[in-house]
Amino acid sequence: MTIIAWVLVIALFVVGMLGAVYPVLPGVLAIFGAFFVYGLMISFEPFGLWFWLIQSTIVAAVIIGDYVISALGVKKFGGSRASAIGSTIGVIVGPFVIPAVGLIVGPFLGAMIGELIIGANFRQSVNSGLGALLGFFSSVVVKVVLQIIMVILFFIWVWVN
Repeated sequence: MTIIAWVLVIALFVVGMLGAVYPVLPGVLAIFGAFFVYGLMISFEPFGLWFWLIQSTIVAAVIIGDYVISALGVKKFGGSRASAIGSTIGVIVGPFVIPAVGLIVGPFLGAMIGELIIGANFRQSVNSGLGALLGFFSSVVVKVVLQIIMVILFFIWVWVN
């Protein structure tokens, strides 16, 4: 049972890290779920109040930060709410429509199309697309770093306690 638990925990960590880049996967929630799998299948004993407070705070920071950082990228380049929404749609739809490069092209085109729909000129639309791309990449970096911290804290808590 212990081996199965560890396989599931590691699999959820991998899915979580992939989810930092590929938004269709659960990302930070998969990592958070791994803690419950460990607790249910092995033991909740290593996890105390501080573990759950720290991990829950990181989860909230990742979820909120994901949207805020992406929106800031769009706003920094003069984009509107329409380009922020378009970028979000592009991140989700892009990988399915253009499998090889959709994750990069999606937010760019989504933001661009969002701006064009509301009547912005082509140059402004391109700038919004670049801002969306910068915001997306910045968001990915922040998510990866915070999720790595979550995994490291998990192992510290499990091995120390």
